[in-house]
Amino acid sequence: MDFITHILAFNSESPLLFTQFYFWAFFALVFSLFALIMSGKSADGKSRLHLRNVYLLFVSWFFYYKTSGLFLLILAFVTLSDWIIAKNLSPALPSREGGKASPRSKRDFSLLTLSVVIDLGLLAYFKYAYFFTNMVNDLFGTGFQVFDIFAYIGNGFAEAGRFSVDTIVLPVGISFYIFQVISYTADVYRGRIQPVKNILDFGFYVSFFPQLVAGPIVRAEEFIPQLYKPYRLSRRVFGVAVFWILNGLAKKIIMSDYLAVNLIDRVFDNPLLFSGFENLFALFAYSLQVYADFSGYTDIAIGVAMLMGFYLPMNFNSPYKSQSPQEFWRRWHMSLGRWLKTYLYIPLGGNRKIGFGTYFWLSLIAFVSAALTGWWWQILVPFGVFMTGVFVWDKWISQKASVERRKLLYANLNSFITQVLGGLWHGASWNFIIWGGINGIGMIVEKIWRGMNWHVRMVCISLLCGGLWLAVYYTNLPAWRLFAVWTSIIWVGTTVRYVYHLCKGSDNRITNGLSTAWAVIQTFTFITFTRLFFRSSSNLDPATANEVAWATAKNMVNQIGGAWSNAIIPDFLWEYRWVVAMFVAGMVIHWLPTNWKRRYRLAFSAMPLWLMVIAVCIAIVVIYQFVTADMQPFIYFQF
Repeated sequence: MDFITHILAFNSESPLLFTQFYFWAFFALVFSLFALIMSGKSADGKSRLHLRNVYLLFVSWFFYYKTSGLFLLILAFVTLSDWIIAKNLSPALPSREGGKASPRSKRDFSLLTLSVVIDLGLLAYFKYAYFFTNMVNDLFGTGFQVFDIFAYIGNGFAEAGRFSVDTIVLPVGISFYIFQVISYTADVYRGRIQPVKNILDFGFYVSFFPQLVAGPIVRAEEFIPQLYKPYRLSRRVFGVAVFWILNGLAKKIIMSDYLAVNLIDRVFDNPLLFSGFENLFALFAYSLQVYADFSGYTDIAIGVAMLMGFYLPMNFNSPYKSQSPQEFWRRWHMSLGRWLKTYLYIPLGGNRKIGFGTYFWLSLIAFVSAALTGWWWQILVPFGVFMTGVFVWDKWISQKASVERRKLLYANLNSFITQVLGGLWHGASWNFIIWGGINGIGMIVEKIWRGMNWHVRMVCISLLCGGLWLAVYYTNLPAWRLFAVWTSIIWVGTTVRYVYHLCKGSDNRITNGLSTAWAVIQTFTFITFTRLFFRSSSNLDPATANEVAWATAKNMVNQIGGAWSNAIIPDFLWEYRWVVAMFVAGMVIHWLPTNWKRRYRLAFSAMPLWLMVIAVCIAIVVIYQFVTADMQPFIYFQF
């Protein structure tokens, strides 16, 4: 009985993780019963499909209970509320002109608003309570403290003091399933899908356990039709599913965890103990770690779902092959990118217009930034001038401008807001907002840069480079030196391409390859720099996240931008030779051509079953050799 109680009870120290044997024992049992349900001649019948959906719903709820305990009640609540609200929306009929959904009534709009307020209210309470409380206290000098109302209510039903009311704990995966239910209700409102009639089917869509706690974020129109399709698992699909699972485990345990435990965590825990080169290398290694960690989880989720007949959307497409920040965000966390584009960027106006939402969010970002930094005049005056110019241009001058210029301005403003709010989605810390803002600025600068002719590019990069070195000369600040060195490297590359352009050089395979490699390296470097603010805010107590994160980021910038001792580099490369080798191997594999990866994935899936079993056993033995003493949680569990 003690053993059964241990298996069934929630233990915060032992959640169900893809990297634990406990999870695979759990999945083996789940899949065995699943196969039993789906076996027989009537496997394609509606009743058997319904039984499968109900079975996997309760399996998913048990999985989430083992991961998050009583926070299962929050998941059940949002499932019930959005199902009821969507069901009560008026049926949306396509209009006669253009096939667009017919206009909605005020009642339907009120129901949609209610759904969004409930969902985002819960997300804001659990995820941003500390952030908003600290912001209000800083702005107005108050002394508010967070209070867990749910713990208070729980103490009313249980023994007094069982739940702490002074600390708010973030439920695992709440950001993912909240966005998922919002997309469902919004799509029903728009007439893109019909509401799900059976609440158990809808509950299964919301809580499907492979992707529940860390995505990908699945759109209802992509997943719900699969609930009613006959189950088939071909020999080839089985092989591909097994490949994805092994690929994900290898990424997570061999690459991500090894880099984290043996270098990255040490450096980020105390940057001042390490040299500038060690800090820089750890930052680049973290870019690989976070990719291997998150895409590894996604690979496993895709493979597990495929075994049960469900197909999840691709979430990563070799993002470090990107030649621009904009392309990177089309390849990285693709399900979140699609969600933000559909439900934030396009409603703001996209590249078609700027409206109240655009002015509101930009003004709020500027006001809060000025209030927290104390730079009221330095921020609000230039911002006011800029927005006045934008308003005047948009209302009276834009009609004379080309369509391309109007689209560029609208797209830049709305994409910047999307990136900042996307950063805030990741966590309640100013570093996440800074991270999102830098990415937004990077996308804008890259678009403007591509629109310049070569003479203007050369003048701009030369002036910027000279200005930064003047700042280094007069201030000697590490941050200016860091930017100056990076800008100088860009200046060298721009100069080479500018001279080549003046000499009427023609494009060929070699020059195109060099140009692509240069763009990929610069994009990877830019994204890696932004990771400094992302990693500094990760795995922190929300009560102290802002202070600790900013200190970590500042210390790393000071170390990287400070004086380097070249004698340390050979010692580091030798002492951490296996970490360096792992990083190089990971980047080489990542940069392999996509068709190569597809070929060895299909070759694995086409293996005879006996050979596949041997390959799987060998892979498991190799992966097990890299298992660390303390199991490393997936990075995106905290979001």
